[in-house]
Amino acid sequence: MRSVKHHVLAGLLALSLLACASASAQQPAAANYPSKPVRWIVPYAAGGGSDFLARSIGQGLTGRLGQPVVIENKPGGNTAIAASETARAPADGYTMLSADNGTLVFNPALYKKLSYDPAKDLAPVTLMGRFPMILVVGPAMKVSSAKEFLTEAKARKDGLDYASAGAGSPHHLAMELLKVEAGLTLTHVPYRGASPALADVAGGQVPAMMVDLAAGAGFINGGKVKALAVANPTRLPQLPDVPTFAEIGLKNVEAAAQVGVVVPAGTPKPVMDALNKQVVDTINDPATRQRLVEFGIEPVGNSPAQYADMLTTERARWQKLISDLGITLD
Repeated sequence: MRSVKHHVLAGLLALSLLACASASAQQPAAANYPSKPVRWIVPYAAGGGSDFLARSIGQGLTGRLGQPVVIENKPGGNTAIAASETARAPADGYTMLSADNGTLVFNPALYKKLSYDPAKDLAPVTLMGRFPMILVVGPAMKVSSAKEFLTEAKARKDGLDYASAGAGSPHHLAMELLKVEAGLTLTHVPYRGASPALADVAGGQVPAMMVDLAAGAGFINGGKVKALAVANPTRLPQLPDVPTFAEIGLKNVEAAAQVGVVVPAGTPKPVMDALNKQVVDTINDPATRQRLVEFGIEPVGNSPAQYADMLTTERARWQKLISDLGITLD
């Protein structure tokens, strides 16, 4: 019996020593973090909203970390190329990824085979910002309100075409959500990016689309397209006269491109906490915050736990919609 007790105690002591060793190994890693440049992967080409967000925060983050933050654009595969590369990177806090709904929420439901598992391979650091979706129409639609748009869409026997920034994008799925909630017949016309889609809506080739303010502000303010409703809980300060969908009786039509920072799973918690603090402090810097708002981004900056909870809720909501509609990109 004493022998058994001896082995049990020895085993517990060994586990305790391992835990202490692990904790002590993480502490120096966090204390010295960062000791070299940090690589920030953006899964889109330079010049878009996600790129602007990363570069705006990256500038301030460089000063706070005391190390260069190097932005690296890796577009392709509906963000899967960049996500896979991040998932395979060392879990040491020196590789971070701008990840949106497509990366973390939509892709697992849109593709039967995915080169990464967002829930297992990537760890959330913070939600940086939201790009609320806005229903806009071009000159092909002779309507002046969202209610008139719904009436017109329902009256057309064959329904309406709508443009999007790409299949599987937040713009695409926001319109699919409106279709379901309002009982509309709509046909998707995907483009490679929001700009060419907006150009065709403004040109009258396609009647409508959902777009974020960052991409659509120039077209909206220039009168080339008309904003009818925002898929946001509250009106946007930049468009105070444009109602929310809830105001016209469609309270479930809420959608935004939500862009956050994730790192490889297994990154030590002290390093995650250090990175979270510096990114959130940068987002809350008045000059950075103002720059983001002026571009059309709603700044956030929250904890890893809050971001993880939001992702759980978003996955349940959007993956059900994708499954119910049978949308696949394989």
